[in-house]
Amino acid sequence: MFAFAPFEQYWTIYPSLIGIFLLLQGVQENSKRSFLISYIFNLSMFIACIHWVYVSMDLFGGMPLLVSMSLIVLLAAYLAIFPTLALWGSTRLPNIPNLFRYLLVIPVFWLISDWLRGWFLTGFPWSYLGYSHADTPLVGFAPLLGVQGITLAIVIICGALTLIVQRQRILLNIVIIGLLLGSGAILQKQNYTELQPPVLVSLVQGNIDQNKKWQPEELYPSIMKYLDLSKTNNANQPEIIIWPESAIAALEVDMQRFLLPYSEDLAARNKTLISGIIGYRIEQDEYRNSIITLGKLPEGDEYSMQSKNRYQKHHLLPIGEFVPFEKYLRPLAPYFNLPMSSFQRGEEIQPNLQTQQTNLAAALCYEIAFPEQLRKNVNEKTGMLLTLSNDAWFGDSIGPAQHLQIARMRAIEFARPVLRSTNNGITAIYGSHGEEIGRLAPNIDAVLSKKVAPAIGRTPYQIYGSVPLYLYSVFVLLWLAIYLATSRRTKNNHLSSSFAINSQQQK
Repeated sequence: MFAFAPFEQYWTIYPSLIGIFLLLQGVQENSKRSFLISYIFNLSMFIACIHWVYVSMDLFGGMPLLVSMSLIVLLAAYLAIFPTLALWGSTRLPNIPNLFRYLLVIPVFWLISDWLRGWFLTGFPWSYLGYSHADTPLVGFAPLLGVQGITLAIVIICGALTLIVQRQRILLNIVIIGLLLGSGAILQKQNYTELQPPVLVSLVQGNIDQNKKWQPEELYPSIMKYLDLSKTNNANQPEIIIWPESAIAALEVDMQRFLLPYSEDLAARNKTLISGIIGYRIEQDEYRNSIITLGKLPEGDEYSMQSKNRYQKHHLLPIGEFVPFEKYLRPLAPYFNLPMSSFQRGEEIQPNLQTQQTNLAAALCYEIAFPEQLRKNVNEKTGMLLTLSNDAWFGDSIGPAQHLQIARMRAIEFARPVLRSTNNGITAIYGSHGEEIGRLAPNIDAVLSKKVAPAIGRTPYQIYGSVPLYLYSVFVLLWLAIYLATSRRTKNNHLSSSFAINSQQQK
């Protein structure tokens, strides 16, 4: 937990992993004990990292504290299965020299477990080790291999340090650590995109009370608050104003008398507004968590209900935006009946949001944690990344800080600025190298206005995604299969020879 935001003590990962590696080596011959130790380690890690989810259950879901805590333990228990199988499986494999086990097998098994955790049952790709290293030389691997490239480097370094502690191949392991750190430092200085003329952006943090947000009588007071905050002193200067996820807490179809004239007013003042809203298709009776664009826009992309200059969330949050097995779960507790928890998903690949100054690839809230999905929506002409969120569900916990840390990594992977607009924090802007351009304190109503330079081009990760890591993992797994088969054959031949010799001696 302490390796991630808001603590950001990245170094704590190393004694933790080295300690568990050494502990598992000591019980390598005992399968049950090895599994139990691995599971307790990972269960503790996930409880520490995601305990903040209970806030939404406790404050807004109407669940008793004991039930909320039990569900968090159950979620952590499920997530712990993936790295536990990786650790247990990689340390239980017989006849593998420690050099290969710690530098090849364990890192690849860990990667595979992360991929499975981020995909199975819609995925929960939180707390990847790589997120903790945004301010270290290893971050240079992010534009090349994504956050999991950093994760791979971390686990390899932990394996090398474990071998050094055991005084095995010390010089070789020091060289490996030096090469990883040196390569990361060199890569960190590379420029993959070209900066464009700066654009004035204003991120509005409305700080709307989550307990009142969805009450019908609070709709227009909330909108008036956003309108007041959006009155900047920039006269007719081109400006992109950004409101957070579901800032307009109503159906788009019901807000046309407000949206159409406001869009005309914005256009007259040379302003563009990007806002979260609830989309609704009457014909299909379908709700969608959406982003719309108003005001000054490229010709042909002006606002209307039919305009394609919008984004509809694809990766929905279980329980919060759709309820699996809802026929059975909804009657159980108020938590399964959160406002707007029956959304339909948008397409996985959607056009960028178009403004006159730049194009933006969008991700709504939880989606920013899925780099491969965002990668499919970033192209050479994408100037910025945009993520709208509402972390008020999680109060003053550490969850919003972790969410921001994840968004920052997307800026580094794609070498583009990230604009993160939230209801009550943490609203922030990061540059194309992950440097902080500005942020607002949580739980205040304020506006973050900055000039931000869009960046166009492509990073290696944008082009190839995780394919290099997939190929590396396949290569290691093939080597492992051949090595184990060869070792088994050699052992069988040795046993056959010993048996023959013993038989001959008895004769």
